[in-house]
Amino acid sequence: MKKIYLLLLLFAFSGFAQNANPFAIEAAVLRGNILPHTEDMYHLVNGHPKGFMLSLVNRTDGSKEWHRAYNYPDYGGYFLYQDFKSQALGQNYAVGALYNFYFLKRHLQLKLSQGIAYTTNPYDKVANSRNKAFGSKFMGNTNIGLAYDHQNLFKNIGFQAGLLFTHYSNGRVKSPNSGINTYVLNLGVSYNFADDLKREVDTTSAQKSYKEPIHYNFVVRTGINENPIINSGQFPFYHIGFYADKRLNRKSALQLGAELFLTNSIQEYIKYYSVAYPEDNIDPDTDYKRVGIFIGHELLINRISLEAQVGYYAYQPFKKDIPIYDRVGIKYYFTKKIFGGFTIKTHLFLAEALEFGLGYRL
Repeated sequence: MKKIYLLLLLFAFSGFAQNANPFAIEAAVLRGNILPHTEDMYHLVNGHPKGFMLSLVNRTDGSKEWHRAYNYPDYGGYFLYQDFKSQALGQNYAVGALYNFYFLKRHLQLKLSQGIAYTTNPYDKVANSRNKAFGSKFMGNTNIGLAYDHQNLFKNIGFQAGLLFTHYSNGRVKSPNSGINTYVLNLGVSYNFADDLKREVDTTSAQKSYKEPIHYNFVVRTGINENPIINSGQFPFYHIGFYADKRLNRKSALQLGAELFLTNSIQEYIKYYSVAYPEDNIDPDTDYKRVGIFIGHELLINRISLEAQVGYYAYQPFKKDIPIYDRVGIKYYFTKKIFGGFTIKTHLFLAEALEFGLGYRL
């Protein structure tokens, strides 16, 4: 049955791309291992996860400035299936968007992809209490891959082989949420619908400086999450940030700022903890608010950019989490001043929140 699904998807992609020369399809089989990041994950590792990944990509041709700036990357969508070979974990299905970047004469491919996943067997107190990785049926999926790629091994058919790192987490929208990481070997083939894709090389335009003066940004990120106690309830959070950014060149900008965390689920967690662990002498009225300072980097592609930040809690009365946090995500500029974003905030490997943000750049 899975082979029939695969053939149907290949046929659908083929029909869609027949008249769109820059398109290509990639299909890869996956097999590897789960990478446990906490001790309570080891009981879930019963075998070698396997699966497949299908991608429909647009081979950029240089018609836009960012194509040339990034060495003609691919962009498109993907479908990912993984069987974790664990009765507690079940199988995951994911769809999302991707970029392929190329190095070493286009033979080294870096794949970055982000999407939404569905799991067949999430945590259930009665039916599946062993699965502490997935507290909900839907979650976020992030993949990073590095592979050897030969796009014209035989006419329009290409070959690729490499490693793919996959991550699943619901950002603690609902507990439990340990998440799952896997590293897998991927072997795949590709088919280019263009017989001879011509890429434009701009040799006449003047060199442009992308350096800018310091700009100031205000951003509000929000969503819902649950504290680590299962069935403790979902509450809204509001993460309010102010930071300065300095664009260095075409691709990079640095950030420095501070933010206020109003995470209501932590307020409930403090009340629970003060009662459940009286020996720790936690006052139930301990301030739940936190203040962080952070540094960050923004990789600017076009209207889309990739954002990564590392921060430290300068104010954290309730110290159940480590004082260092990090955030990664994607940002979209609606205008030069207004932007939106989707990010995940974690404490190392432990996710705290999936954030939807809206900001203004002064």
